[in-house]
Amino acid sequence: MNDVTGLYTIGQLARRTGLRARTIRFWSDSGVVPPVQRSEGGYRLYDAEAVARLDLVRTLRDLGLGLDAIQQVLERRVTLSEVADLHVKALDAEIRILKTRRSVLRLLTDRDSSTKEIALINALARLSARERRQIIDDFVDHVFADVVDEDAALVGGWMRDLPADLPEDPTPEQVSAWVELAELVGDDGFRRTVRRMVLSGEGDNRLEYGLDLRPLALEHAGAALSRGLAPEADEASLILRRIIPDDLPAPEIAALITWLEMVAEPRVERYWQLLSLVKGQEPSPPAVPAFRWVLAALRAHR
Repeated sequence: MNDVTGLYTIGQLARRTGLRARTIRFWSDSGVVPPVQRSEGGYRLYDAEAVARLDLVRTLRDLGLGLDAIQQVLERRVTLSEVADLHVKALDAEIRILKTRRSVLRLLTDRDSSTKEIALINALARLSARERRQIIDDFVDHVFADVVDEDAALVGGWMRDLPADLPEDPTPEQVSAWVELAELVGDDGFRRTVRRMVLSGEGDNRLEYGLDLRPLALEHAGAALSRGLAPEADEASLILRRIIPDDLPAPEIAALITWLEMVAEPRVERYWQLLSLVKGQEPSPPAVPAFRWVLAALRAHR
């Protein structure tokens, strides 16, 4: 400090603050810590307030704030509280991205992926919540287009039940489930299958009937499967009565067989399982094997 003027050169500021001279010069050039005047030799001179400014700038830079934001704070165009709030939100977003990247890398350590698959996994995992939801919404909008049946609309709502975002620290299983789900809904064959199921259920309560049939099939046909009982066996007819009433008219039996041929579709069931996995829930027990047993038993005994 010059005893006469009470001002500091950049070198003197550097010794006082512990900052590098070139750092102070850069911040000065950026307008964050401007000099109050110049010496006769053209050197920049700073007052005591510059010392306090430099301490504040160093602290805010250590916290990750950019020089533009710091300048706005120092010029009182925005408050430090407002800048800090924006920075916290940005850091939160960055942390979520880093955690997702970590989950992707964990996933890749457990599978032998091609370069194309690695790129796909990374791209899908990094999508925003809005972009992820749009993929599912486009799928549901397509397969339920022009369908006004209330039961079908209810199922459509369930099929949209995707969490607003992946968890802050998604597991590799959740990332893998989301990637598989995105691939599934983008498959034209899968879209046609679900569309056919939706249209077949419209107006005849078939979707609602299928939801009622599931627990019975799981209980009785599932038990038969675990025992290794073939659906063509004589005993299977007794089990079938616990699932399908004996007095169901032949046209209803025929319609039920047609419906079971569609719902005994592993990829449709996989959709529901993947939704559960993305939400961090345990998927429901698979019903397709039980439905297929019921289907075979119907053909054999009715």
